Amino acid sequence: MKVCSLSIDLDPIACYYAIHGLPEPAPSLGDVILRRGLPRFAEILERRKIQATLFVVGRDLEAERTTGRALIGQMAAAGHEIANHSHRHPYAMARLDRPQVDEEIGLAHDLITTVAGRPPVGFRAPGYDLSPTMLDALQARGYRYDSSVFPAPLYWSAKAAVMGLMALSGRTSGAVLTSPKLLAAPTLPYRPNPSAPWRRGQSALVELPITVSPWLRIPVIGTSLLLAPAVVRAQLLESLRTRPFFNLELHGIDLIEAEQDGIPAQLVARQPDLRVPLIHKRRALEATLDRLAADYDFLPLRDYAAQVQRD
Repeated sequence: MKVCSLSIDLDPIACYYAIHGLPEPAPSLGDVILRRGLPRFAEILERRKIQATLFVVGRDLEAERTTGRALIGQMAAAGHEIANHSHRHPYAMARLDRPQVDEEIGLAHDLITTVAGRPPVGFRAPGYDLSPTMLDALQARGYRYDSSVFPAPLYWSAKAAVMGLMALSGRTSGAVLTSPKLLAAPTLPYRPNPSAPWRRGQSALVELPITVSPWLRIPVIGTSLLLAPAVVRAQLLESLRTRPFFNLELHGIDLIEAEQDGIPAQLVARQPDLRVPLIHKRRALEATLDRLAADYDFLPLRDYAAQVQRD
């Protein structure tokens, strides 16, 4: 059976301000990704009876964040997996020491358990970076899988170039570059080496890398699929038809549009996907899911990880 797991990283809008070196957004925008983007995903998934994995930032579930708690609780009740995306989304998490890593994982873990009604078993690191310390902390908590590895040299190079240009202009990005060693990691699920997560080993949990194309390792994520011309999108999907597992990663911002959702011009100028009409992105996502449904069964990452561990 060929499996596609659809996951959505629900990074708050403040993460994108940080990436572009902008000041913090207005408090009124704090929950815009959950409030505006998540219901759009929920409607598309419900019509296709797809259960997805939602990677949630823990602080969006704190007691005073009533919108986040309510929406994530509803998604969990509908059968979607709620997974751990750290508590504060620190892009440099792979560089933190063990107590700091434990805090990031632990705070989010406890909030997700309360809101979703079951403890998370999966993790995705901010910025696609993974360290031995993080891997050890996840294993200590009994996590079933990690899905942080994104072996996409083209993405890494483009990110490095943008960060370099920002530095030359006197701006500092809140993002960090991942270890280049991760770019050579396996592209299909594997048990990582505890001291070198980019290599195969004997960890108790499994690594579920985000999907890239064969050979060139072109990113095949929401941003590339939703913004690409239909012919390019079709070619990317066709290149993956022989893969037994498709780990399709999207972001909550993929279904956000500047005009409809009141995103300020300073971010829109630096985040081109916000200028793409929402109807275009919705149609591209629906076409992608319908195309994948012809070849794959959809499972949340937790279910596929359990299947990999059994096998």
